[in-house]
Amino acid sequence: MPSGKETRLLHLNEMEKLDKTLFRLEQGFELQFRLGPTLQGKHVTVCTNYPASGELFDRHKFRTLSWHNPTGKEDDSDKYCKLDLQISGSYQYYFSLGNEKSGGGYIVVDPILRVGADNHVLPLDCVTLQTFLAKCLGPFHEWEDRLKVAKETGYNMIHFTPLQKLGLSRSCYSLADQLEVNPEFSSHNKKCTWSDIGALVEKMKNEWNMLCITDVVYNHTATNSEWLRMHPECGYNLVNSPHLKPAWVLDRALWHLTCMVADGKCIDKGVPPLIENDHHLNCVRKIIWEEIYPKIKLWEFFQVDVNKAVEQFKTLLTQGKESVTKSDPNQHLQIVQDPDYRRFGCTVDMNIALATFIPHSNGPGAIEECCNWFRKRIEELNAEQHRQINHHQEQAVNCLAGTVVYERLSGHGPKLGPITRKYPLVTRYFTYPFKDLTVEEEEAMIHHPDKACYFMAHNGWVMGDDPLRNFAEPGSNVYLRRELICWGDSVKLRYGNKPEDCPYLWAHMKKYTEITAKYFHGIRLDNCHSTPIHVAEYMLDTARKLQADLFVVAELFTGNEELDNIFVNRLGVTSLIREAMTAYNSHEEGRLVYRFGGEPVGSFVQPRLRPLMPAIAHALFMDITHDNECPIQHRSAYDALPSAMIVSMACCATGSTKGYDELVPHQISVVSEERFYATWNPAAHLTSGEVNFQTGILAGRLAINRLHQELGAKGFKQVYVDQVDEDIVAVTRHCPNTHQSVVAVSRTAFRDPKTSFYSKEVPEMCIPGKIEEVVLEARTIERNTNPYKKDERFINGLPNFTVELREHIQIKDSKIIKQAGTAIKGPNEFVQEIEFENLTPGKLFVKSSLYFHANVVFGFVFFHLYFRIASKLSLADLNQVLYRCEAEEQEDGGGCYNIPNWSPLKYAGLQGLMSVMADIRPKNDLGHPFCDNLRSGDWMIDYVSNRLISRAGACSEVGKWLKAMFTYLKKIPRYLIPCYFDAILVGAYTTLLDVGWHQMSSFVQNGSTFVKHLSLGSVQMCGIGKYSCLPDLSPSLHDVPYRLNEITNEKEQCCVSLAAGLPHFSSGIFRSWGRDTFIALRGLMLVTGRYLEARNIILAFGGTLRHGLIPNLLGQGTHARYNCRDAVWWWLQCIQDYCKIVPNGLDILRCPVSRMYPRDDSSPQPAGSVDQPLYEVIQEAMQRHMEGINFRERNAGPQIDQNMRDEGFNVTAGVDHETGFVFGGNRFNCGTWMDKMGESDRARNRGIPATPRYKI
Repeated sequence: MPSGKETRLLHLNEMEKLDKTLFRLEQGFELQFRLGPTLQGKHVTVCTNYPASGELFDRHKFRTLSWHNPTGKEDDSDKYCKLDLQISGSYQYYFSLGNEKSGGGYIVVDPILRVGADNHVLPLDCVTLQTFLAKCLGPFHEWEDRLKVAKETGYNMIHFTPLQKLGLSRSCYSLADQLEVNPEFSSHNKKCTWSDIGALVEKMKNEWNMLCITDVVYNHTATNSEWLRMHPECGYNLVNSPHLKPAWVLDRALWHLTCMVADGKCIDKGVPPLIENDHHLNCVRKIIWEEIYPKIKLWEFFQVDVNKAVEQFKTLLTQGKESVTKSDPNQHLQIVQDPDYRRFGCTVDMNIALATFIPHSNGPGAIEECCNWFRKRIEELNAEQHRQINHHQEQAVNCLAGTVVYERLSGHGPKLGPITRKYPLVTRYFTYPFKDLTVEEEEAMIHHPDKACYFMAHNGWVMGDDPLRNFAEPGSNVYLRRELICWGDSVKLRYGNKPEDCPYLWAHMKKYTEITAKYFHGIRLDNCHSTPIHVAEYMLDTARKLQADLFVVAELFTGNEELDNIFVNRLGVTSLIREAMTAYNSHEEGRLVYRFGGEPVGSFVQPRLRPLMPAIAHALFMDITHDNECPIQHRSAYDALPSAMIVSMACCATGSTKGYDELVPHQISVVSEERFYATWNPAAHLTSGEVNFQTGILAGRLAINRLHQELGAKGFKQVYVDQVDEDIVAVTRHCPNTHQSVVAVSRTAFRDPKTSFYSKEVPEMCIPGKIEEVVLEARTIERNTNPYKKDERFINGLPNFTVELREHIQIKDSKIIKQAGTAIKGPNEFVQEIEFENLTPGKLFVKSSLYFHANVVFGFVFFHLYFRIASKLSLADLNQVLYRCEAEEQEDGGGCYNIPNWSPLKYAGLQGLMSVMADIRPKNDLGHPFCDNLRSGDWMIDYVSNRLISRAGACSEVGKWLKAMFTYLKKIPRYLIPCYFDAILVGAYTTLLDVGWHQMSSFVQNGSTFVKHLSLGSVQMCGIGKYSCLPDLSPSLHDVPYRLNEITNEKEQCCVSLAAGLPHFSSGIFRSWGRDTFIALRGLMLVTGRYLEARNIILAFGGTLRHGLIPNLLGQGTHARYNCRDAVWWWLQCIQDYCKIVPNGLDILRCPVSRMYPRDDSSPQPAGSVDQPLYEVIQEAMQRHMEGINFRERNAGPQIDQNMRDEGFNVTAGVDHETGFVFGGNRFNCGTWMDKMGESDRARNRGIPATPRYKI
């Protein structure tokens, strides 16, 4: 690829809002905003919050970008405004038309990670991360020994769960104080501080080449947080969120039910403390429906006090308010919710009531009747509220039952056992820091702010909910409907919309963020999907002020890529966590690698200046996260190594969780695990709490991590996944620069090999190219040791499994490959066939090289193409090389290439291919039928070269050059053919365009991109076919092109003609039409500098003048139709333009015109029989108009026009001597450019022109 700055073009189009589209860029890139087709010629202003040089980023401060116009031309095709991207983060842009915003979006600039004392770059795709539960690291002075396990096994990034003081639940993510280091890290004689942790992080970066990130938890805090007691306004309590009162009442009632069940008081009702079956569950439902709901009467919080409302209404009526009218007749009486959520505290709008219920008189009886109608309506509204609450209650019971089933009955649930106060029937949704009272006494407390402020909503998550909606805000019924999967140890934090809404909370969390950014290289946004996005924006802006290249990782469970993009765009997320444990088999695991693991093998060579394409979020692909269940329990211990290998072959950041490599046979709980991690001991003999390369798959992990980092650093950015069979996945990483590949063959073990059948027959594999070595050969083996016993102090894994590992060996020394032979697959393509034996759950890496130095070869051959061959091409030759539609090709006995399962190309020349590839290339759409055809055989390749070789002159030379290039192309593996076919054609195509523009006028050569590409219409529409479309010019005329007729071997004229249209009207006698030719001739030939060809066309048509007109359909002159009045005037206009534009243009007036019809009734005369200077032919045309033209078309009738009525064949034309206006025609013919003739018998318009215009 040529050197230079990477530049991306973002074309703006009117009303195009791209907030959900992700555009990723790297630092050092230049981003150019250009105007799309819908904005050309309009006054557009582009604004962005990317800071100007020397300024700090302010999300809310936008600046206007200045436009650059490198060509200085008036059109907008080359105009752009740009950003030189030097700062990582998320940036917004928008553009306006006048004062109105028309569109916009975001760009995300990746950070540059640096490690080591020399600060060398760690590419994002080289990241190998391991998660540590911070509380399992033990006292701080022991951390290095435990973290060293990650260093020795090749990880280059550590993810610490929060290092702050934990809450009572001991969950790693329930923090009691966001600003205080966990005191458990301190020892009796040394307190651990943030500075101590920062010093260790810096040491790991400089000496271990490892970066460190940690979590930030913004959406909740531990229930026992001291600062929360001091600032209860930071949570959703019943004072600042009174809409939660009904849900709180229900929550307390369910707590009292828990107490009754736990105390055995519901046994007689069918609910013992230990719920074991559906009968018990149904009895719980019955108690709730028959006892709890009728007692707490939640509907009353949403209803109106009927008597009070009627009394108020009656008072207003008797006070003379009956004349009040509704301001809006569409308004109907409805309940107005009480903002304090008191029982029967709701109201109705009395103005609407008075305007709706009007007494027919002022008498007591009429007023009483009106009040009764009002009462009835209020009762109806209350009944509607009752029904609505009943729906909520149904959902609440269903959610409660589902929770009980999972927690106590389901086989895959935690099986909590009997209901107790510690393990309640359902997790409480709200805090209650007081002594239990009766339900009625507790409810009374919600009206006392000094107590109600401590009744706070717990946090959690809602399955399938909109992540952009805050489920604790008014309008959400999540807590009332019991839809929250609740974390009872944490309180959901209430930020409001801005810092002023909750100053203490914003300031507290800002300081928390600053501490994190000061000491760590990156952060992981815990529960990003439920964190208020505006809060995360604010905090990340704070973090980036301290750590410019902040590595931001997030977990999103939206299930929707567009929603993911909203978070990635607004927060500037670097990598999204993707979980391999979501894969239910090896096929799905391979699919995840293909989806998130890099561009496909054989991807197209992209220019440095190219369109900015939508991207998917960069992945941190984890073989296991700390939230996942243990893979040994769900798969088998044998699967750890192959699955780790499959994940590591993805071209993205990869990661794992501490315990996976040690084969810990259970989930290491973030809540309940209290043991410490093992330390590193390289000695052969290990004691409790120590590990080395004999432990689990640690040795294999080191090799895997090294390979992952090497492949990322050396540009192996292309990925191919092959599902060899049900259990075997082969992943290829390919380097497009060196043409080397590394293939990993992994036999997974999603089923335990001891209890499941695995076939010993493994399919053969074909590896393209020459195999250099086996990089790694490894398998999981079982050894004789004591059985696993859970250590009480240290987290330990299965002792009876280890890895047998061999690196950098020859194929002949392999214990997995039975034999390897060389074969030929397709023309000149060498592959090596590999037959396996003993491919147990393990892996094999094969490195193969392809000796094809594309850049050197291409650079030379394009130079040769331009100076030796292409420079000989005329513009007419370029028409054949680049264009020619199906009809034009058929005239020569050929046709456009037809792509199976798709469609024929629009052009037979290179443009037909380039138009398709222009759409495929930016998207890397290698699955397109076009690419499939190239991989399947050489048909298209041979078509391109052979089509041109069959022609004469310079076109044939281009074909031979292409054939020589394709000889090299055919020697590379088939999967690379589309990439290099595209590279060859792009080079040839751009070279040929330069040749064409070089032959055109200075206006084109110095013009804008728009002008240059518009000028290609001249090459596209003007060409020479197998048969001449123009009548022969006078033999006495100079510079007329000639060629030898292939059949007669005689010299014949071969002038360029202009097609009336593509693909229709492009060949044979229907190619040239007078009106179309001379409407287009100025732009296609005179402006582009094709003066000689323009002269020949003008003179050729002049030679066919008859009746004072030039033909509509030229028909080579012998089949001409003279049925249009305007063609001759377009012809005359072009002569005038020629005289003005062309140097010495007046000379054309004296050029000889060979008259085919010297008189109106002449038969066609051969060229040179009657010659006249052009000015005489012009005079004749104008003289005949002044005298008046009146004739009947020759051969009038259906043989020349099957739709024309008889009168329509009568042609008249003349000039009004007073006004100078041209007139003519009749209502049955159409002699101007609007010449659509009716042809429908059903519509009764056959022979009737759509717009006859017969008096112009």
